[in-house]
Amino acid sequence: MTPRFDIERARRETRGCEERIHFNNAGASLPPIPVADALYDYLREEEEQGGYEVMVRRAAELDHFYTAAAQLLNCSADEIAFADSATRAWNAAFYAFDFQPGDQILASSAEYGSSLVALLHQAKRLGAEISWVPDDPTGQIDINSLESQIDKRVKLICLTQVPSGSGLVNPAAEVGKVAKAAGIPYLLDACQALGQMPVDVDQLGCDLLCGTGRKFLRGPRGTGLLYVRKSLLEQLEPNQLNHHAAPLLSANNYQLRSDAKRFECWERSYAAQLALGVAIDYALAWGLGAISERVRFLAATLRQKLADIDGVTIADQGLEPCAIVTFSCAQIPADQLQQQLALRQINTSSVPFSANPVSSEKLHHPALLRASPHYYNTVEEIEHFVAELKQLL
Repeated sequence: MTPRFDIERARRETRGCEERIHFNNAGASLPPIPVADALYDYLREEEEQGGYEVMVRRAAELDHFYTAAAQLLNCSADEIAFADSATRAWNAAFYAFDFQPGDQILASSAEYGSSLVALLHQAKRLGAEISWVPDDPTGQIDINSLESQIDKRVKLICLTQVPSGSGLVNPAAEVGKVAKAAGIPYLLDACQALGQMPVDVDQLGCDLLCGTGRKFLRGPRGTGLLYVRKSLLEQLEPNQLNHHAAPLLSANNYQLRSDAKRFECWERSYAAQLALGVAIDYALAWGLGAISERVRFLAATLRQKLADIDGVTIADQGLEPCAIVTFSCAQIPADQLQQQLALRQINTSSVPFSANPVSSEKLHHPALLRASPHYYNTVEEIEHFVAELKQLL
């Protein structure tokens, strides 16, 4: 049964869906009108009045980002930091750990390529060791294996909730239970999860979480957020500081902020920060539960129709796949297929090896085509997409 959703309103408030089929929401969603207009209006005011002046006058709206993000994640506003990307947020958290030679970092095969570089970098610099937690038969992180790898050397557990190149959803809450029982900090990459499903840091049990605005949250590019649990904050000192993160007490001394803003820089796109707050409000107004039901329905419909096409192999793993659909076609490479679909006003993405290197190497995946519908997409668009795909094959 099709979930009940006001599709007409969703599409009416999305200018871009009139001229194209946008199945690249795992890359960057089409922002809704309220978000885009908030961004444009703020920039226009900066043009007419000056950036500092607008920042002061609209301070309450800018601060609303923190309360909106706190509502989204079920945490306190002082546990939220603004970032210009999820990668920047993840790195800010990860590089705050003072790893020693022999310390172990547990990570999964779903880690994003950028995170893998950071893991390898710190292992090389500091002598920390990366221990990979195996997947279970469904492709998800194996919780029993995770428990068996816990010992006093483990200083951090890293997990990507939804990998960039698969519809798999890792059991993040189960990992949180293991981390809490062992007293080990837990860093969760929720980049692809935010905006397409409920994300509650208390239910997930994570101590740190990063996310982006541009994907399923439908915010502007150049935005992200970092959550830092209050009980962990004082144990973490950012590896780079500035006088916003650590106000000067004198010419010879500074004091770290007592909130998550110790991970921020003062300079940023304030227009983007305000618009991200609007995007979060917009998602909350639709309801993350309703959004999740809608996007999973659309993705399941797409997978079902793709499975009937000769030469198409669906790559998604996991028990309950989400709104990311990845597949390969025997007849044509993913990058060429993406280009041909773009000529037909259908936006998808080709997922390279570098997106999820560990899992790609393990599974011997070629580059995959990724189609990621959002709630404003329709079954009719899926049918049109499948028809065009069949013609290309």
